[in-house]
Amino acid sequence: MLMRILRRGLAMLGIAALASCATAPPAASATARPALWQVSDRDTTIYLFGTIHLLPKNYPWRTPTFDKAVTGSQTLVVETIVDTASPQSLAGELARLGFRAGLPPLANRVAPQKRAMLETAIAKTGIPRSAYDRMETWAAAFMLLGTQFKDLGLTGEAGVEAVLRTAFLQAGKPVDQLETNSEQLGMFDTLPESAQRALLEGAIDSPTEMRSQFQEMLGAWARGDVAAIGASFNEDLSGSPELREALLRRRNVNWARWIERRMATPGSVFVAVGAGHLAGADSVVAMLQKDGYRVRRIQ
Repeated sequence: MLMRILRRGLAMLGIAALASCATAPPAASATARPALWQVSDRDTTIYLFGTIHLLPKNYPWRTPTFDKAVTGSQTLVVETIVDTASPQSLAGELARLGFRAGLPPLANRVAPQKRAMLETAIAKTGIPRSAYDRMETWAAAFMLLGTQFKDLGLTGEAGVEAVLRTAFLQAGKPVDQLETNSEQLGMFDTLPESAQRALLEGAIDSPTEMRSQFQEMLGAWARGDVAAIGASFNEDLSGSPELREALLRRRNVNWARWIERRMATPGSVFVAVGAGHLAGADSVVAMLQKDGYRVRRIQ
């Protein structure tokens, strides 16, 4: 179950700093309509778009309603800005948080029956074996998962945030972030070791299972099926309160407060965050509604 959380977390819970690739594409939907909301008052409009960070190349998901909202927005706000042209800053944060001396060998952090799978996965990355023994468990999990995604044929450059950021920058519009790269990485760095080890074991699981889960997730997102997205996350996170708090609830609270503060400033803003944050009882949408804001779904 934790593996499902990790995969969904990378793709739909906004772990954008770590989402550099994804799985092979299913058949594209000709009627994709990902969910889009609007919060507005007399002089302020904020659009809330549920994203998926990892997409197949050329997957059709844009609609006239989406494009109109983007064109009418003065600023884009994403979870975190990943500068793929200059990745040194992100790499530096990963090195600072993800490596530590005195850790047990990585092989000792998985069940004995999974050690052969671990060694096979490590060999495919091209990273020296000794480096993994110095990695925090969560960092090793992400390195190995990234290779799995790459083998299945996707690039994160096709993800929604990358497309949006390019569009806004080319139009001369500013792009802001809700979290720094360090804050995103730090969420995993503070997880209990037991949760980190579950993530590591999941990161070396079957590519076939990964493909199936991603196709399911992508289908729900493309349909705008917020109920299905919310139900999946409720199921996945029910057995891990630490992950639920770190990945979902705490961040939703922070982002809802940011939106409420931003409503006091005139203008139009397009906020793009992982679709999992806009679904379910603990979603940003639900929190805004609870605080008295009218959140209207427009797609």
